Amino acid sequence: MVAGAQQTVTVRRQGGVVCPVIVAMLVACLFGLTRSAFAESLDHEIDRLKADVADLSQTLYELEENVLYPVDTQVAVFLTLRNREGLDLDSVELYVNETPVASHLYTDQERDSLKQGGVQRLYIGNLPHGTHQLKAVLTARSANERFVRREATHQFRKRPGESRLQMTLDAAAPDYEPVVSFQEWK
Repeated sequence: MVAGAQQTVTVRRQGGVVCPVIVAMLVACLFGLTRSAFAESLDHEIDRLKADVADLSQTLYELEENVLYPVDTQVAVFLTLRNREGLDLDSVELYVNETPVASHLYTDQERDSLKQGGVQRLYIGNLPHGTHQLKAVLTARSANERFVRREATHQFRKRPGESRLQMTLDAAAPDYEPVVSFQEWK
């Protein structure tokens, strides 16, 4: 065969000649349909796997919460302001049984939220049943522009089930001395 010569392949069928272009088009169409069906099947399988992963992630999160914070031993402490104009809170430190468990420095936005009636969750953790001591140390600026630091303690009994404690800060005119009170939510 001479270099550069073209060679034509023809496929013979009974009774006639099939053009190579038509054969190529038929193969391409069949491959395209198969590929399209395969891609759809693969996309469907990927979506199913993503949904399974999301379900497993939610289940894992719930199990983790139950292990880390079982409802029977869970304790949560929340902070509110009674007199919203009496104090500009700077920081709060929280101790349970003399162990530091939370510390928070307040931004202007957080102060505004508390003054608008917001409730802040300071702490969530686990404690065995029995008597415990909660201690809060706060620093703030009172409405008469004095800086104050107060320490307050509260004895409470952890009973079976979830325990929630509300720590309320108050400062009333004319001296704006901060008062810290605790209340157990039922």
